[in-house]
Amino acid sequence: MDLFNDDHSTANDHQLFVVGSIRAIFFESQDNFYKVLSVQIKERNFDWDADEIVLVGSFGDVDQDTEYRFYGKLVDHYKYGKQFSVDHYESETPTTAKGLTAYLASDDFPGIGAKTAEKIVTMLGTDLIPKILNDSSVLDPIGLSAKQKKTLVSGVQNHDGVEQIIIGLNGYGFGSNLSAKIYNCYKEKTLSIIKENPYQLVEDINGISFKKADRIASELGFENNSPGRLRAGIMTALDKLALSNGGTYTNVRSLVLESLELLNGSRDGSIGANELGKQVVALAREQKIVGEDNRVYLKKLYDAEWEIADNLNRLNKAGDDTQATSDEQVDKMINRIELENQIDYDESQINALKMAMKSSVFLLTGGPGTGKTTIIKGILSLYAKINDLSLSIKDYDESPYPFLLAAPTGRAAKRMRETTGAEASTIHKLLGLNINNESQDDDFESREVTGQILIIDEMSMVDTYLFRTLIKAIPEHMKVILVGDRDQLPSVGPGQVFSDLLESQTLPSLELNTIHRQDDKSTIIELAHEIKNGRLPSDFTTNQSDRSFIECNAKQVQSVIKQVIGRAHQRGFKSTELQVLAPMYKGPIGVNNLNQIVQAIMNPKTSPDQKEVTFRDVNYRIGDKVLQLVNSPENNVFNGDIGLITSIITDGKNSSHDKLVVAFDDAEVTYQRRDWIQITLAYCTTIHKAQGSEFKMVLLPIVPQYTRMLRRNLLYTAITRASKLLVLAGDINSFKRCVQDPGTRRNTSLAERLIVIIKGSQHDPISNHHETKVNEQADRNNLDVNNGQLHKNNQSEQMVLTNELLNSHSIDPMIGMTGISPDQFN
Repeated sequence: MDLFNDDHSTANDHQLFVVGSIRAIFFESQDNFYKVLSVQIKERNFDWDADEIVLVGSFGDVDQDTEYRFYGKLVDHYKYGKQFSVDHYESETPTTAKGLTAYLASDDFPGIGAKTAEKIVTMLGTDLIPKILNDSSVLDPIGLSAKQKKTLVSGVQNHDGVEQIIIGLNGYGFGSNLSAKIYNCYKEKTLSIIKENPYQLVEDINGISFKKADRIASELGFENNSPGRLRAGIMTALDKLALSNGGTYTNVRSLVLESLELLNGSRDGSIGANELGKQVVALAREQKIVGEDNRVYLKKLYDAEWEIADNLNRLNKAGDDTQATSDEQVDKMINRIELENQIDYDESQINALKMAMKSSVFLLTGGPGTGKTTIIKGILSLYAKINDLSLSIKDYDESPYPFLLAAPTGRAAKRMRETTGAEASTIHKLLGLNINNESQDDDFESREVTGQILIIDEMSMVDTYLFRTLIKAIPEHMKVILVGDRDQLPSVGPGQVFSDLLESQTLPSLELNTIHRQDDKSTIIELAHEIKNGRLPSDFTTNQSDRSFIECNAKQVQSVIKQVIGRAHQRGFKSTELQVLAPMYKGPIGVNNLNQIVQAIMNPKTSPDQKEVTFRDVNYRIGDKVLQLVNSPENNVFNGDIGLITSIITDGKNSSHDKLVVAFDDAEVTYQRRDWIQITLAYCTTIHKAQGSEFKMVLLPIVPQYTRMLRRNLLYTAITRASKLLVLAGDINSFKRCVQDPGTRRNTSLAERLIVIIKGSQHDPISNHHETKVNEQADRNNLDVNNGQLHKNNQSEQMVLTNELLNSHSIDPMIGMTGISPDQFN
């Protein structure tokens, strides 16, 4: 891409453009390069009556005295009207020798006269600006004074540096947010780094996919076995394994398999394990990945586990004020709370309240109906009495609200508010994470939370990355209560944080086991506890007052769902009150197809004139229940939130201008068509997406076709989503298979890190956790290092890719991969 090409034809012929100078900057984002500009039009290739136009898009440090050529399209903003959305732009910087001479001799470059400018142009040519931006040493042979050189370089960088980088990033197809991330990482070297190794983006910047970098690299002529490509493939494979398997580490064989599949599947050619092994070692040397025994980690996940352990230890040691309260005082206050609220705590609940007050970090777990919500309310009341505080947020206009409650999803936070009467938010909102830094695996900065006590609910949903960010933001002397159900599904992201915290037995914890029934006729809670304990009750197939079982095969599931949902609809159930759950997305009985079946019953198209829009084969109508698929903190909606479509806006001319307005619990959001990828129908969802929510009625089909997903915690989590009615449909043997399979433990090491740090084992600072100790490793494993090669003295022993060996600069890159070849994995 020639950023300074004077020929504006060819590739841009078909695009709309505007040439002009900037009159005003209406808006400038502090987080990325997004701006809203007013431009005085000099030239355009489309109909426009006014002499000015509003432009929106990604821009560098644009100069109001400079003329630009902007390429893009006209859009109709629902609030601000017609605007020009810029895809990319070019400075109208002169590129002829005469024009460049006049440009360099202008007031923008004091001390550079006409003769000096002419000399510079003669020696460097008409592409002198990109040359100077790329390497200022090209000016050395010209004989400029130090002052002249500094003036020239700073002038070009100020007028053309950031601007041309953003132009270049636009040309590669990067939007505002990614452009900001890339520029902030590489600064003035951005474009040269991309040209030298576009795969570097995958290693350094979250959000850049291997596919994107591979496309750019292919256009730039990179070979399919270039080192950068192999490294990016390895990093992507590790990331993919963490997301698909939920672990924080993998083993060498899995890494090789995944990497080879990615690299050989996306381009012609065959990458071998030998080539791959060399790059595994190179990445380890640079600490992009970490090896420990037979484990391989992404460094950011490796560090995240250590940081969680370090920060929990910091909070645990710091303590909080309530720990000094005597047992006698706590007992008296618990008695007062019981009298005031007409409640009788059982022994385990009293123990939970006392432990919460006596601990700076306390873990509370328990199944449905065991009183977790009751204890959360009790903890708040008890803490308030001990510290003479009011639970009402209205009493804290002048000082921070001392009670912080949060959950991973908006719906879970709403339930906390409803059940406790205290304010609650999502964890993202609590931390002040916005759309530009909410990504799940960046080590992003968040604001420090302020308050005196923090309670996090639904902890089983919190992954390693989010918990690392949360725990780092908690100041010392704040009491922290972590609440959840250890038997539910683990987080979608990597890790099993809550389970590991409990398993480590390094922090005060208590499990509630006594079921406190709210309704004597309820059997759903009892069923859930039976399943948690690995049993199906003898009356599983016997219909109860609040649950029923319908035996059917996979071909009959659709008919069963139509009948059950149809009957519920006739009885007045709203779409928000009932939920179909399924373990998988695809197939006749997958989430996508079942959504259309339920939609046809709950919100059918009743007339040809009824408003309806279509996106990716899904029809959306007013009244449809939809699910938010990604975090959108700027709109106060988050992954897993459910809302209703309240309006459909169309102009009848261009479907790209269509909009959907969706009402959520705490927000109303208008979605442009390009944003519809963020939502989907929610009549049926996966069980993971329903986690943290409760529905009056749940319909759950389980059949052999779901075999790959059938696990005890999946069935348990699904059943505990139902608050009043539960309908189970399918094959009894499939339900038995769920109960019999406890699932595999995720590959995580957080519990080990906690034991090392909190229980006082030898521990180096985080920066030294992966310190290379080649000599010690050699002594322990009887290794000889000779002539740059690492050999086993006893050749019969298997060599293992360890942390020390990975970080060594003189090892066999095939450690742990003996005998591996691409053919082996086909």
